[in-house]
Amino acid sequence: MITASGAISANRLEALEAFDESKVGVKGLVDGGATTIPFFFRQTNRSVNPSPRHLSVPVVDLSLPRDVAVSAILSAARQWGFFQLLNYALPIPLVRRALSAVRSFHELPAADRSRFYTRKTESGVSYFSNIDLFLSSAASWRDTLQIKTSPTPPNPERIPAVCREELLEWDAAATELARMVMGILAEGMGVEKERLEMMTCLEGRVIVGHYYPPCPEPEATAGVVQHTDPAVLTLLLQDEIGGLQIRKEGDDGEFCWVDVNPAPGAIVVNVGDLLQMISNDEYKSVEHRVLANSHEDARVSIAMFFNPSKSEDSDIYGPLQELPHILLLPHSQAISISTVASFSKSNLFVSHLRDKRIRQRNSQPSDGFEPPSMPCDLRRQYYLATH
Repeated sequence: MITASGAISANRLEALEAFDESKVGVKGLVDGGATTIPFFFRQTNRSVNPSPRHLSVPVVDLSLPRDVAVSAILSAARQWGFFQLLNYALPIPLVRRALSAVRSFHELPAADRSRFYTRKTESGVSYFSNIDLFLSSAASWRDTLQIKTSPTPPNPERIPAVCREELLEWDAAATELARMVMGILAEGMGVEKERLEMMTCLEGRVIVGHYYPPCPEPEATAGVVQHTDPAVLTLLLQDEIGGLQIRKEGDDGEFCWVDVNPAPGAIVVNVGDLLQMISNDEYKSVEHRVLANSHEDARVSIAMFFNPSKSEDSDIYGPLQELPHILLLPHSQAISISTVASFSKSNLFVSHLRDKRIRQRNSQPSDGFEPPSMPCDLRRQYYLATH
């Protein structure tokens, strides 16, 4: 367990190290015949109530007249923070190849897969289970292949051959789709179409290929804990199994979890924390999570995160000054992209806060996870950077 002081108990640390040093991830546990989950995967205070049938994430058909599609995208970004795109002018086989390639990597023989296992991300290519394994209060039931494709792309030879061509192809195609979406969102803010692109928001790119093996106790853990994305924009491919949910306020004022049901050929788009801040809260970065996989087959998804490429402390981001809003919201304070980058790199997917808005620097988290052993001032920066 993680104690109140932030220290990890000896038994827990020993178990985490043994799991990490096996270099085969959750897939290795399943292949080994696990019928229960290790104690460090067990999570408490989890709500898995059925998704309300009357609520569904917007699906936008880009084959509709442009004004209709644009209106639907802007409405979804403002009210939901999530939407699915159909008929987006990219070949469906390209999407299928990317998902299949990520599956092929994660289903390589353990000896082949383990050669890529590392928590060091400097090379731009890393394979691991739970980047926050030694920080989170409980691990999640998934493995991950992460590739930083821009602004400094890795040596292509470092990318596993089984998925190299497909993921580089997806990187190029997804970037063009994100360019189109960012242009629409910029128009919706009343600024020039290329504004986000001028801020290099297309140039900091990371591909994250998640693999969710069948879980013997899906009610006791999660695939990904609830979080918001500390990014500008995320594009997500998911297979037909599903499990992604977003937190949404219902008609009765109560919050509930709404399924993002896979639509054949659809690409999921969601607003990140940076875009919410840049837009002065016009677009919403909402909490989402992935349930542990209760199906017989593994679930696969590919998230592509878009961030500014600038990472110096002098590169400050806040609400766009040219926004046609008279009053900037008081919690929309500017921060440096280096703050976001430093914490999102080491604490990806560990935010639990229910209030997603960027707050003032003197604000304190009300009920969220804070990484253990993090000094008070860094906790505050972490909170600002990831929420």
